[in-house]
Formats: sequence, C-alpha cells, structure tokens
Amino acid sequence: MAGSDSTAPTALGPGPAAAPDAVKILIAGGFGVGKTTMVGSVSEIAPLRTEEPLTVAGLEVDDLRGIEEKRSTTVALDFGRITIGDDLVLYLFGTPGQQRFWFMWNDLAIGALGAVVLIDVRRPESSFAAIDFFERRGIPFVVAVNGFHGLHPYPTEEIKESLALPAHVPVLLCDARERDSCRDVLIALIDRLIEDVTLQPSPAH
Repeated sequence: MAGSDSTAPTALGPGPAAAPDAVKILIAGGFGVGKTTMVGSVSEIAPLRTEEPLTVAGLEVDDLRGIEEKRSTTVALDFGRITIGDDLVLYLFGTPGQQRFWFMWNDLAIGALGAVVLIDVRRPESSFAAIDFFERRGIPFVVAVNGFHGLHPYPTEEIKESLALPAHVPVLLCDARERDSCRDVLIALIDRLIEDVTLQPSPAH
C-alpha cells in the first residue's frame, strides 16, 4: 500500500507491567523483643539498621531483666523490604524499643497501613505501649509472639486474654529468626487489612 511504513509492527505487543503496590508496615514492640531480628530475617534486601552498643551509662534507664545477653539496641529504625506475590511489596520499618526513643514512633507511623506488635511472653508488659499506640491511632495490627529458643509455653487464646485484645486482633506464634515464620505473620496482617477494607460500609449515594 502506497505510503505505508514497512517497519511498523503488525500487532500490538503487551503493555508495560503495572508497578506493584507498595505498603508501609511497622514492626513494633518493647525493648529486646526481636524487632531487628524479624526485619533482618524476612527482608529480601540487606536491612538498614541503626544499632548502637549498649553502654554502662544506659544501665540506669534500660531494663535488661530477662535479656541480660543483649549487647546492642536500635536507636532510630530498622528498614527492610519483602515482595508478597507479583503485585505487592511491603516496606518494613522496625521501631526503637526503649522508652526514650518512643517520640520517633509518630513519625514512623505516618503512611503506615498496618503493624506487627512483637511480644515476649517472658516480659509481655514491655509491649503494652505498642498495643495502646496502634489502638489509639486506629492502625490495624496483629500480635506475633516471638518464641525465643523455639519455645511457646502458652496457647494463643490465653495470650490474647492476658493482653485484653479485641476478638478481631489475630495472635500468632512465630520465631523471629525464621524467614518463613515471619513471612506468615506478614501475610496474616495483609489478610487483616483486606478484611477490614471488605467490611467497611459502602459510602452512601
């Protein structure tokens, strides 16, 4: 045909793949419950860490009961990333645990769609503040019980009752050192986020 472009394609190829959705998730909890370990275990990239050695000066303000072997602490945040399927990427932000760094939580929570609250059953009170933080801000969360040394002495229903958690907040057993275990916790959180969206009433017309 006169004037036709012989180099033009005869059929359209597939368009560019859509970029995956990015979701910001917080990994929170008390001092020494395993937040840095969890982010490092599950992240598909080398995690960003802001750890500093514990010092003698900090002994007066840091409660090391039950975690006497701890040698370092997060002073700002931990950061990691994990891809969940082809269309979802989670950006993980681990919060600092000591009370003197809690002022940073407000900034870290900006844009977060959900959270994992890690619990150490040896010191459950250390994570009460994290539960209260997310409840007050209406940020959906799940509770993950970190089994130190692979031990889980209490069933999830007993833990939920002791923490006075609402029925809709899942409690899961995990091992922060194991990638698959941490990934299962994150998937449970995503399931909760999807369920919350599904249950929201449709806007009135």
